Amino acid sequence: MSVLLPLLVAAPAVTGFAGYFARELRGPHTPATDPAPVAPTARPRVEYFDLAELTSTDARGYIRPVDRYEVQPWGVYLARVLDRPHGRYEESWMLPGQAVRVTISHDRPGHHRSHDYVLDIVECVQVGPKRWRATDYFLDIAVRRGRSSTLSGSSELLAAHAAGHVDTEHADRAFDRAARVLDGLAANDHDVEQWLRSQEITLTWM
Repeated sequence: MSVLLPLLVAAPAVTGFAGYFARELRGPHTPATDPAPVAPTARPRVEYFDLAELTSTDARGYIRPVDRYEVQPWGVYLARVLDRPHGRYEESWMLPGQAVRVTISHDRPGHHRSHDYVLDIVECVQVGPKRWRATDYFLDIAVRRGRSSTLSGSSELLAAHAAGHVDTEHADRAFDRAARVLDGLAANDHDVEQWLRSQEITLTWM
């Protein structure tokens, strides 16, 4: 996977299976010239979770209340109210072993998402007795149960790498993890719960 990052950058010029795989990771609708505007100063998003205080702190330093945390051997669960036009509530599982954050968003009446889960590619580590940190490397996978798993965020990660905000090791690792997750989901009929059960992880939700 160490060669994946240069393949992604050069995908329009690469032929054969390598080019096909790189273009698939970039997304099926990405033009060859990739003109989509991406902020060159983008940095990985870092969020802290304080289990004792029942709060989370985002990359801008904004502190949000959390209704509930739960710790299991495989990760940390949180549930919180959303202050967004469409979403009203959010549940997430941060799974360090899988390098993902699995999220279900509950929409307000009249709104409906086209996917069932979002899996963000993150590095989640415990940094204190009741404090965790998640570093989000832009890549996320929208899963429609039994139908599809779609990767997005490649352009943002490549822009952050080009700007020097993400080194090659971390960028390659993020793409490698995304590829492994996509493989696992495809092998389990795009069913997040089934994929995780195959790794002896059973998620619980509200």
